[in-house]
Amino acid sequence: MILAGGRSSRFGSDKLAARLGDRTLLDLAIAGVAAVASEIVVVLAPGDERIPERIDRPVRFVADPERHGGPLIGLLAGLEAVEQPLVVVAGADMPTLAPAVLGAMVRALVASGPGWDGVILASRGDRVPLPAVLRTGAATAIARQLVGDGERRLRSLFERLPTRALAEGEWRPLDPAGATLRDVDRPADLVDREATVQDG
Repeated sequence: MILAGGRSSRFGSDKLAARLGDRTLLDLAIAGVAAVASEIVVVLAPGDERIPERIDRPVRFVADPERHGGPLIGLLAGLEAVEQPLVVVAGADMPTLAPAVLGAMVRALVASGPGWDGVILASRGDRVPLPAVLRTGAATAIARQLVGDGERRLRSLFERLPTRALAEGEWRPLDPAGATLRDVDRPADLVDREATVQDG
């Protein structure tokens, strides 16, 4: 699942159409998740009818029910459309997701048994909410409760959902530069990411 319903307020324009090399941020995020997923769901703002440019598999689009209502609203809309028992969730402004890290997160959740319903990454002492791997049923139930209570923060889900944070020692060997956690908020971030991509 790609969350793509944000307002791009800090970027100053439609950042999902911005490019790294010859691909948009949205296409790069979809490609990163597609490496470990059997189906792709993209949650867009109401009325957004964009079409990814270079995706080699079907993509389902879900309309966020509340324009710029916050990431938890978009996540719930996507969860209610997902048909698989596990879902990988990332932001559409995350162009350098490492498939090896996402795969490790999926395997960690599968291996955890019924005790955990989510996996996220730990970095520099923080629990980072995206990317995440979730058990669809449990995450949907809790997200629905939170939204019903007026909650809009994505982090609130991980305060309620039994979630394991992979320590840096578990995932950094697969992604030494930490590219999986990079997101693009401002045009300067885009320039930095482009240099990273060109440098390999």
